Amino acid sequence: MDDVQRMLIERACERLQIEYCHLVDHGAAARIADLFTDDGVWAAGKRAFEGGDAIRDNFRKRQDNQARRSRHVCSNALIEVQDADNATGTVYLILYRHDDPDDARTRPASLPEMVGAYRDTFRRTDAGWRFSRREVVIDFAP
Repeated sequence: MDDVQRMLIERACERLQIEYCHLVDHGAAARIADLFTDDGVWAAGKRAFEGGDAIRDNFRKRQDNQARRSRHVCSNALIEVQDADNATGTVYLILYRHDDPDDARTRPASLPEMVGAYRDTFRRTDAGWRFSRREVVIDFAP
């Protein structure tokens, strides 16, 4: 594999990381399931959801919570290409979140809800690169 092929894989995986956050933060969280392989797993602590239907059902609940406003601030993405069809990655996460049913437009800024990282496993599919596993690891929480 040459450097250009490696960079294209890294960019495709970083784009998945970005799209995931954009979907959650902009009211389309149920579509996150489309970013996973058919047997994909989303995990956080003791909770895990396996397969598209389980992931979609979990994130539909988030999407339906119209009172919640969130912003995922991610940085320091590091993608490690294993081969032409597999990669792993980590990206740091700062999550701002606020629930207020009386004001859906703006929220007060406060301490982050959490600081942590996403640990990702990526796989190339016929539809392109997808998460085969995404795990949220919390390092700091209020």
